[in-house]
Amino acid sequence: MDDSVLDAIGSPLVAVAAPAGATVAAKIESKNPGGSAKDRPAKAMVAAAEEEGLLEPGDRMVEPTSGNTGIGLAVVAAAKGYDLTVVMPASKSEERRNLMRAYGADVDLVDGEMEEARERADELEAEGMVQLRQFENPANARAHYETTAEEILDQIEGRTVDALVAGVGTGGTITGIGSRLREEFPEMEVVAVEPDTNAVLSTGEAGVDEFEGMGPGFVSDVLDTDLLDSIETVALDAAEDECRRLAREEGVLVGQSSGASNLAARRVAERLADDGSATDGTDTTDDPLVITVFWDSGERYMSTGMFD
Repeated sequence: MDDSVLDAIGSPLVAVAAPAGATVAAKIESKNPGGSAKDRPAKAMVAAAEEEGLLEPGDRMVEPTSGNTGIGLAVVAAAKGYDLTVVMPASKSEERRNLMRAYGADVDLVDGEMEEARERADELEAEGMVQLRQFENPANARAHYETTAEEILDQIEGRTVDALVAGVGTGGTITGIGSRLREEFPEMEVVAVEPDTNAVLSTGEAGVDEFEGMGPGFVSDVLDTDLLDSIETVALDAAEDECRRLAREEGVLVGQSSGASNLAARRVAERLADDGSATDGTDTTDDPLVITVFWDSGERYMSTGMFD
């Protein structure tokens, strides 16, 4: 029996459809208590702030987010007895803001995107709130290094990971998982995924996109760019098509960034298989193994019309 819902954080690794001669497996992060990968850094960042004396009983936290970090922090705040204000672009899905409010958080909607949300959070911090700063906080990546990656190492049951393919928002997930897995598999590729119309990592220039949770428009301090071997870009329409395919053909309901991550993972898997790393098909455990992350559930995107 767990003492707290926060002790229930963890997710399965599930094989999904892959090109011939390769295996693609995804961490289904919607199985976390708050429904996304962001439960992990939310718990870790609050714990780090408590240990450093930056957060004490009676304090109110504030954080700018496109949604999932806010939900994760709302879960942690409810479980630990903190107040929370989440600053979020008004363009993000209605389900996300409703979930935060259900957990007791206050939601401050701003016009614009993450840059505007960060500016508003800075203003509230100056008024006395405690900001955890997910884009700069080392506990963000450390959470994935210590939990998500360790789960993967246990779940692959002795296989070699040939590539990690993951979307980039704060960069905490790909940095944390990639750093730990690279220790075990030095030849492993680390591939970042970003929106094709907001490809900061690829081009150095920000653009505009409608992805939720991927492509913040800047390179976060948390992201270890030296870890990346290559970058894949994905169009929103293609990502949403993949979300519908995953739901209707594989029974996996995910959001836009997960669809994009899976498309990129399939590209990488096909390339690795074509490079001659694949077996003759008699023992698939020796085929190239590509790990990706499905960040959250498609339930958070119903109001966008993605599944209509």
